[in-house]
Amino acid sequence: MSEAAGARPTLTIGVLAKNEAHRIDACLRSAAFADQLLVVDSGSTDDTVARAEAAGATVVTYADWQGFGVQRTRLLAHATGDYLFFLDADETITPALQAELQAVVASGAVGVWCVRWRLVAFGQELKYFRSQAKPERLFRRSTLLSYEGVVHEEAKLSEPGLPRHVFRSPLLHHSRETVRSSLVKLTQYTMLGAAKRAQRGKRGGVLRGLASGLSMFVRLYVLHLGFLCGAAGFLYCVFVSLESFFRYAAMRFDRDQLTQTEGR
Repeated sequence: MSEAAGARPTLTIGVLAKNEAHRIDACLRSAAFADQLLVVDSGSTDDTVARAEAAGATVVTYADWQGFGVQRTRLLAHATGDYLFFLDADETITPALQAELQAVVASGAVGVWCVRWRLVAFGQELKYFRSQAKPERLFRRSTLLSYEGVVHEEAKLSEPGLPRHVFRSPLLHHSRETVRSSLVKLTQYTMLGAAKRAQRGKRGGVLRGLASGLSMFVRLYVLHLGFLCGAAGFLYCVFVSLESFFRYAAMRFDRDQLTQTEGR
């Protein structure tokens, strides 16, 4: 699907997944307009792969998990579009964002495009919550070399000075569906985040964790207007703040296990 002279540029939408059978359908339906739907599975034991294939996606499996950076780099090797948009299994593309994506691809422009998240937590869209995250998601495939990082991975580009743009329309991020799944996610992201900080030589400890967690809660609940989003907004802010606290606690008390986490 590489771009030829006068041909319409093409788009690959790539998704990383593991045991996402409960939400992969909605994710891939929202991305069905892509020229190539590509799913890299990390060894699902449910019917994620079957559902993805039924939705028309090309599925490749790499079960030896080594972090998000490695998995996204592996996805690159299978992408065929002129543009590559990364979509997480817990996200859905709105019709407005689809229109913007298609306009960029049709233009043939070179650059990096970031998305704004609109959070959906515990069954409620957090309409008033001000998410500051603007992750890079759309690239000309030819400019994207690899990804680095266990979590919150970074793209390595052939031209680091490429212009950055931000889509006006939001990407729906179904961040936390239930308290139970949020507790599981708390453990996963606590350990991954602690491993990343330990690798950078940062120090852990309970007092550091308390300061980080309290600061995070005030920032999210007050400054980012989580208090306007009811009980769902409160729960979301609490869970993210707990991650901040436990990262520093894990760096102090689970130091040996963090070395193992980095290689997963």
